[in-house]
Amino acid sequence: MNRGEKVQAFRALHVPGVPLVMPNPWDIGSAKLLVALGAKAIATTSSGYAFTLGIPDGGAMDRATAINHAATLAAAVDVPVSGDFENGYGDDPEVVAETVRLAAAAGLAGASIEDIALPAEDAYPFDLAVARIEAAVSAALDVDIVLTARADGWLRRSYDQDEAVRRCEAFAAAGAEVIYAPVVDEATTRRLTAIGPAVNVLAAPPMLDRPVSEIGAMGAARISIGGSLARVTHRAIVVAARAMLDDGDLRRLKATIGAAELSALIDG
Repeated sequence: MNRGEKVQAFRALHVPGVPLVMPNPWDIGSAKLLVALGAKAIATTSSGYAFTLGIPDGGAMDRATAINHAATLAAAVDVPVSGDFENGYGDDPEVVAETVRLAAAAGLAGASIEDIALPAEDAYPFDLAVARIEAAVSAALDVDIVLTARADGWLRRSYDQDEAVRRCEAFAAAGAEVIYAPVVDEATTRRLTAIGPAVNVLAAPPMLDRPVSEIGAMGAARISIGGSLARVTHRAIVVAARAMLDDGDLRRLKATIGAAELSALIDG
C-alpha cells in the first residue's frame, strides 16, 4: 500500500464498538513480528523507543530522532503506522503543525499529540492546548493524516477526569479524528465515546483486566498498548538477568521462542 492507501485503511479500522487493537513496537524486529502475528496497524511508543536509546521517557527525545524512527518502522511494514510524538516537540502551535506535516512526509498514517508541556509534568493551559490541536488539525487536513488528540493531564495528575473530558470535547470540536485520555475508568470512557470522534483507550489499569469485547461495548474504536510490550520485554530481561547474575541460575533462559520460529515470523 502507498501512504494514501494506508491512511484510508487506518481511518476505516476505527469502528466504535469493534476496536482496533494497535500494539506499539519499538524497533523494526518487533514491528515485523507484531504484523506477522496479525496486527492490522501499529504505533510507535515514545517510552519503548527511548529505553532502547538509554534515555528516559518524557521529553528527552528530539523531533528528528522520533520522526526518523517512525519513518523506519513505516518503511519496514505494509500496514498503517501512527507516530507517538509526545507534545509535538514544542510549545508553539506552529511547531506542532510542522511535526504533523513531517509525520506525513515520513510515510505515517497517523500522529498523536498530547497536552503536557514536556519535559515538565504540567499540562498546557486550556486555551493553548486547544490552539495547539487546532494547528495540528489544520496541518493534518492539508497532508491527510489521522490526528489523535491526547488529554494526558489526568495521567500526570495535572487535572481531573472532568477536565480531561472537557479538553477532549474541545479537541473534537477542533476537528481531531481520534480523542484519547489515558487511564480512564468505564464511566469516563462512555462519556468520551458520547462526544463523537473515535476514542482510543489505553490498555492499562483499570482497563487491563477487561477483555477487548467489553472495552468495545463502551464504544471504544481503538485500544493502544503504549510502552507495555516493551516493559514486558524488559521485565523478562530483569528477571532472567537477576537469576543468572545473582544466583547463578540459567533456567530462565528456557522460556524462549525458537530462533527458527522467530526468524520465520520476522522474515515473513
